[in-house]
Amino acid sequence: MDPVVLGETLAVLMFLGTIGMVLVGFPVAFTLAGTAIIFAAIGSGLGVFDFSYFHALPNRVFGIMINEVLVAVPLFIFMGMMLERSRIAESLLTTMGELFGPLRGGLGISVILVGTLLAASTGIVGATVVTMGLLSLPAMMRAGYDPKLAAGVICASGTLGQIIPPSTVLIFMGDMLQASNQAAHNSVGDLTPEPVSIGDLFAGAVFPGLVLVGLYILWVVYKAITEPSSCPPVDAPKDDQRHLAWRVLVALLPPLILIVLVLGSILSGTASATESASVGAIGAMILAALRRQFTLRILLDVMRSTMTITSMVFIILAGASVFSLVFRGLGGEHLVAEVLADLPGGMIGAVIAVMAVMFVLGFFLDTFEIIFVVVPITAAALIVLGVNPIWLGVMIGMNLQTSFLTPPFGFALFYLRGVASKTVSTIQIYRGAVPFVGLQIVGMVILWFLPGLATWLPDQIYNNGVPRTYLADRDTSGTGDGAGQYERSDEPFELPIDNNSVFELGDEGGGGMFGEPDGGNAFDDPTNMFNDAPAGEADGESGGGGSAFDDPTNMFNDPPADSDGGGDGQQQ
Repeated sequence: MDPVVLGETLAVLMFLGTIGMVLVGFPVAFTLAGTAIIFAAIGSGLGVFDFSYFHALPNRVFGIMINEVLVAVPLFIFMGMMLERSRIAESLLTTMGELFGPLRGGLGISVILVGTLLAASTGIVGATVVTMGLLSLPAMMRAGYDPKLAAGVICASGTLGQIIPPSTVLIFMGDMLQASNQAAHNSVGDLTPEPVSIGDLFAGAVFPGLVLVGLYILWVVYKAITEPSSCPPVDAPKDDQRHLAWRVLVALLPPLILIVLVLGSILSGTASATESASVGAIGAMILAALRRQFTLRILLDVMRSTMTITSMVFIILAGASVFSLVFRGLGGEHLVAEVLADLPGGMIGAVIAVMAVMFVLGFFLDTFEIIFVVVPITAAALIVLGVNPIWLGVMIGMNLQTSFLTPPFGFALFYLRGVASKTVSTIQIYRGAVPFVGLQIVGMVILWFLPGLATWLPDQIYNNGVPRTYLADRDTSGTGDGAGQYERSDEPFELPIDNNSVFELGDEGGGGMFGEPDGGNAFDDPTNMFNDAPAGEADGESGGGGSAFDDPTNMFNDPPADSDGGGDGQQQ
């Protein structure tokens, strides 16, 4: 069998085997790494995998450890856990229930609004669903709400933290998409791509998140009109109406101030995501202290919970690094790029296929497990096809939000089942979530036809209102009309250069990491990430007349002062 086909076959089997092992119940992080090592050994025995790829693994893990951007993850988790302990959600639900309760569907609307505020201030799905399940579900049941509607509203509102910033999912997505965007542009010869930052994704997710909130509210209003008995009004005692405006203000003001401090500093460019997360963590402790909910025991519990959640996420990321490294070494990225490029419909067909795969995986896997495995494999290929990376990141975030609601393994459903009374059955919780999964799909369709919802605000904030050009608009193919031709075409897309030179390091017939053509400055060592000439290689001997110099301090291979740049390597 052709070694290339054999390697790609092993890559596919490794992916399927990993999914199967996770479904059996093995821990995700160790399944990702363990399955990858087993298939690496098989591939090495068959001569289709080089163990020298593992030389890059320590740098990958160390890169995760020293990545300043990812420091924001434990800080945001700490902020969310501390706010959950400060009982802000309880006061919000109480006052908003009093405000909207007299309306049909008012309790449902208040739960959605509180979920939105908690998403923008905590971003912790589990804590939000549990808190609202404990406080809101009994009140909605006493008011005569349909158990399916009540369960669906609580679960869906709790998952808004996955798309409304500050979302930990968007932090990881921003870091991955930045690397994928750089690789995609480099592969077609563009070494100065527009950057993709966490701030871009945070800004891009604001309007789509609000669209989802609006869809949820419209669904409750629709139920109130068509089935009034499913969400009756709640008659509040007149005594409770006194000073209601003041109580609402007191309940709303603290989380709103925290939201402005955290998101405002990020979106205004005043602070990075990590700096804003530290402000949020301190602000959460201050709010807890003001509410007399800040003690040494609470602080230790919050720190322990933060450490547990952070460790779980990052060990999955480390396992996913091993998986992606072996997948690349077996030729899996090359296969994915070819499959996506050859799908009917070109870029549109490729995006729909990737979104469909993620949606199906959401029935069985957690959000972090999906993005750590699927995004590094597919994002670069989609960006090469002309997809805007900011729009792609927001679309993936909306798609994976459904993973918390899709039976049988939707985590939000499990969280609510754990705190719901026996009067609400598991089947009612599942059936209540189905309409909101449909609403999220509607939101994705709206974002598909109105991409400006995700791209307009980042351009206004970070690029003075000027739309940024990614591969969809740049002329990088050498044909004169840019990669945008593929976005407008219904024909399957073909990479502008040899696939091997885009996705494989050190391939003899291809190029290096940056897509050098055959005979360029590319060497066989897969750990030689920057294609440096071997020690002692003479000037110009690296093939094709390219310029490689021996000075180890010459990081960018600039020609010596008395050199003309070495033929083809001369800078124009």
